[in-house]
Amino acid sequence: MVKQTDVELGDGRRLHAYDCGDIGTADDRIAVFWQHGTTNIGAPPQPLFSAAARLGFRWVSYDRPGYGGSTARPGRDVASAADDVAAIAEALGIDRFAIMGHSGGGPHALACGALLPDRVLGVVCVSGTAPYGADGLDWFAGMADAGVASMSAAAEGRAARQAYEESTDDLDFGFTPEDEAALGGAWSWLLDVVRLALAAGPEATIDDDLASVAPWGFEPARVAVPTMFLHGGRDRVVPSRHSEWLAGRIPSAQLRLYPNDGHITVLSHASAAMEWLRDHADRP
Repeated sequence: MVKQTDVELGDGRRLHAYDCGDIGTADDRIAVFWQHGTTNIGAPPQPLFSAAARLGFRWVSYDRPGYGGSTARPGRDVASAADDVAAIAEALGIDRFAIMGHSGGGPHALACGALLPDRVLGVVCVSGTAPYGADGLDWFAGMADAGVASMSAAAEGRAARQAYEESTDDLDFGFTPEDEAALGGAWSWLLDVVRLALAAGPEATIDDDLASVAPWGFEPARVAVPTMFLHGGRDRVVPSRHSEWLAGRIPSAQLRLYPNDGHITVLSHASAAMEWLRDHADRP
């Protein structure tokens, strides 16, 4: 059962959190924070509930600022996710935890690994982006037209990204036919969280995109906790070279590249990555 709660922060903001544990009681399962993708709300990943139960994981998550029930924070950077996660963990009485992020949530998961090293047990990053302008990476190479257009607009600033949002009819998001089938089947849950995010308008998505192309607020090389990257070789939403670049710069990182998978179908391997995460979380 997913319980929902609001966490009030010292700066007056509110974060809307989700917890699959028993709030206020002892829970000896390993807490795993889910960092949701762009244009999602933060509900924990229902298709992975059975794997979590088998592995003794307790999903915890939240709506990033501006999404769902969380207060907007225009100008936020990727690094700010670490403070938000720490605040939720404190409110729920969670000392140490693991992190798992998909797509736009990937960089935010890495932020926690870099900035909360004494609390984070390990990180799994699925189909996430590398820093914009990363040395030695052609950031847009292999990306679908909609991604190139929206992120190029974000790089010009909020006004340009807002104008793109209001004028575009470009629907080439880069999903493979197999991705589309997964969205109609095993991962249809994603469409539910997207619809709920879209209902509130585009501002949180714009904030996410602006954070993605701005300095993250930390260097990926600072991630010292065990880290696993999963990426599909046919991904045109976020091309796999992003994870390859990141894995080459994080000393603790492993990369699992699945040549025949796209942005969504790669999630079929998430339970195996969770087993890896459980193994590392159990180590002293």
